[in-house]
Amino acid sequence: MSQFLIADDHPLFREALKGALLSRIEGLTVFESDNFDSTLAVLSEQEDLDLLLLDLHMPGNGDLYGLIRIREDYPSLPIAVVSGSEDLTIVSKVMGYGAMGFIPKASSSDDIAYAIEQILEGESWLPESIKDKVAAITVEDKELAQQVASLTPQQYKVLQYLHEGLLNKQIAYELNISEATVKAHITAIFRKLGVYNRTQAVLIASKLQLEPIEPSA
Repeated sequence: MSQFLIADDHPLFREALKGALLSRIEGLTVFESDNFDSTLAVLSEQEDLDLLLLDLHMPGNGDLYGLIRIREDYPSLPIAVVSGSEDLTIVSKVMGYGAMGFIPKASSSDDIAYAIEQILEGESWLPESIKDKVAAITVEDKELAQQVASLTPQQYKVLQYLHEGLLNKQIAYELNISEATVKAHITAIFRKLGVYNRTQAVLIASKLQLEPIEPSA
């Protein structure tokens, strides 16, 4: 019996993917999550997962941070990134940062099933249309991944807000923490990333293709 986790914030896509997988894989158990925190919760509770199907743009994921963080914490868990984007730069980084496959959301059910079959057998998988175009990541990207993997999820949220240009007091408000705690996080971020100021930290954040995060209601 196999156990998969579908981590995606679109319920209709999760249901469609879940249905397609259950119809093709006998004895399959499918868990679901819709943001980065709930994904981490399922991963900590379910120790025998066989595959994680991860959406890069899920809330809290920070694009590439989610993959890097999970790869660091669960090095033996096969991860297939499922995304609506087929940007070659992103695909190259995804594979370089430890995913075993990149599955476009537009893929047919048969292609998805075949991709998963290959991944479960220990093979990497990419669509034929981009297979020969994906480049290896640079040494700089590998070093970046190691640095980012050392950040806690809360520190990464602070880094995201730095990238958005928020002041310390604004970050404190968004995360419901004190300014002193924000300053402590920033000090830790600088140390872990090997930088000395906000500008340098923001440059690293930009390399991870961060997107704006929604402010608190």
